[in-house]
Amino acid sequence: MPPAASQKVLTYEVQERVLCFHGPMLYEAKVLEVKKSEDKKELPEYKVHYKGWKNTWDEFVPADRLRKMNEENLRLQKELNDNTKPSSKRTNPAPNAKAGMKMSSKAGSEDLPGASGTLPPRGQKRGRELEIEKEEDFMKRHDIKITIPDNLKALLVDDWENVTKNQQLVPLPRNPSVSQILQKYRESVPKKREGSADTDIFDEVIAGLKLYFDKSLGTILLYRFERQQYMEIRKEHPGKEASELYGAEHLLRLFVSMPELLAHTNMDPQSISKLREHIEDFIRFLGKNPEQYVAEHYESASPRYIDLSRGL
Repeated sequence: MPPAASQKVLTYEVQERVLCFHGPMLYEAKVLEVKKSEDKKELPEYKVHYKGWKNTWDEFVPADRLRKMNEENLRLQKELNDNTKPSSKRTNPAPNAKAGMKMSSKAGSEDLPGASGTLPPRGQKRGRELEIEKEEDFMKRHDIKITIPDNLKALLVDDWENVTKNQQLVPLPRNPSVSQILQKYRESVPKKREGSADTDIFDEVIAGLKLYFDKSLGTILLYRFERQQYMEIRKEHPGKEASELYGAEHLLRLFVSMPELLAHTNMDPQSISKLREHIEDFIRFLGKNPEQYVAEHYESASPRYIDLSRGL
């Protein structure tokens, strides 16, 4: 997603190599097609193919998600990658949830093909090819895209800019927290017959999302600048789960990473499809009144915090 909506909109040609925002990251891509609107006032959309990704991930994107392939934007790509990678060693974020939500993820957003934007060292080409082949095997099993409404995408852009550019932080603990938001969603859905299959699946999805957030927050959902805050809030509230301390801002980041995470699960395609339906319904719930869940203002970090965060 682009970091600013006000940037001058450029045009792109078919076969042009570009950089394209996907979530908070910039990926190398190629323009496959230009779709122009009959209304000349509307900007064209561009169909792009992400380098190293299966063509099922090809998509039409607005011009403001694209950047020219030049030194300045390559530096921006590197900066985004550096900011998004956790400073500590990655651990497996997968929870031991019930059958409908059992996941064994081994990848976060920076583990995707093409995420680093660099070639492997000499002598490692075959190893990299095997990694890509393995990734494609996963993608063949579970091709999934999760739709996020434009108003929530805009909030994700603001979130990225507040933290990585403005050195601001989400005020914690959040109210409502992820646990409270999930409970509100549960209460908003018409009740089904107790003990029915639909009820059991719904309950498993809610429980699984909460558990998955708890396991993923510290490993893949934080920008580097937030890690000091994470350590401090965990020390202040040692008995609480991440879902009781963090809110919609970080939950939305989970949904951005969810397609890649689900590609590494042992769920069958039918379960994946059912889960996607529930996730998208929950996202629509958030999108109806996001101002109820997302912080109106972020906090400016103190000079002491900035100094501490540089050491992480």
